[in-house]
Amino acid sequence: MTRDSMRPGDSVSRRKFIVATGATGTATLAGCIGSSDGSGEETTEESMSDETDESDDESDQTSEGGDETLSGQVVITGSSTVFPVSDAMAERFMENNPEVNVTVDSTGSGGGFENHFCPGDALTVAVNNNADWVDSMTFDELSQIWRKDGAETWSDVRDDWPDEPLELFGPASTSGTYDWFNENVVGEEYDHTAQHEPTEEDNLIVQGIQDSEYAMGYFGYAYYNENSDSVKAVKIAAEEGDEPTEPSLANAKDGSYPMARPLFIYPSEEAIQRKPVYEFLSFYLEKAETDLVQEIGYVPSSVEMRDENLSKLDEIAGK
Repeated sequence: MTRDSMRPGDSVSRRKFIVATGATGTATLAGCIGSSDGSGEETTEESMSDETDESDDESDQTSEGGDETLSGQVVITGSSTVFPVSDAMAERFMENNPEVNVTVDSTGSGGGFENHFCPGDALTVAVNNNADWVDSMTFDELSQIWRKDGAETWSDVRDDWPDEPLELFGPASTSGTYDWFNENVVGEEYDHTAQHEPTEEDNLIVQGIQDSEYAMGYFGYAYYNENSDSVKAVKIAAEEGDEPTEPSLANAKDGSYPMARPLFIYPSEEAIQRKPVYEFLSFYLEKAETDLVQEIGYVPSSVEMRDENLSKLDEIAGK
């Protein structure tokens, strides 16, 4: 959901909604509700992020020898941040199950609910490599820059910073990254500024920062890690007086980096009843705790979270 339709103060009722619908509408493993009307067309509720759709009735097939052959289709659409993980999971799963076609489409999440697939994706605030006046910032300073009717120049935030206009680049309002930053950094009492260049393409954020000495942007750590020579990451302190911490997988996992956010997917309960979808989700959640996730630049799930999600998956599937 976007900030306009779900305010930060609604987080308790939002969690209750997850619990209430977990057994009837969606499996709260992680993004977007999807279903099929029989014609092959998908229906999507845009208030969540990633979608796992069911395959058709002929998806579970049996070979002539009597052994069950896993086949069919799994469709995932949604969060551009979750996309690299889902895409890697799809490729690895199809290597082991060549008769299953898993498609992943990065469309933007449109917001999400607070249930974890992975403990966090470390968001990175970055500036131009020549911005030698700034190495660290607090949440409050970031809020001054990114809130509606906030700071217009660097010197509005700190007197010793340049008296030059801020040029801001970040995710579109349909992004779960935008929602998390809005709620947790900009703050509950403010709205995210519209005076920034919004995009679902992280490379455009990096490009915008590169092109201006006075630019700033934020995006997922995985993409920063691939472009660390192109822009400069800013160390972040949640409160004034805290030690600023640089973005890294280790710092996100041990909790010292304050800008780590949860990632999630929400498959339709009906889809989970299909064997290809169930097997893919089971594979996905098993691998979420492995180095495969870290190799992509994300923080792996804990063993406890993996087991909790797998148990929830089996409960929804009636195993």
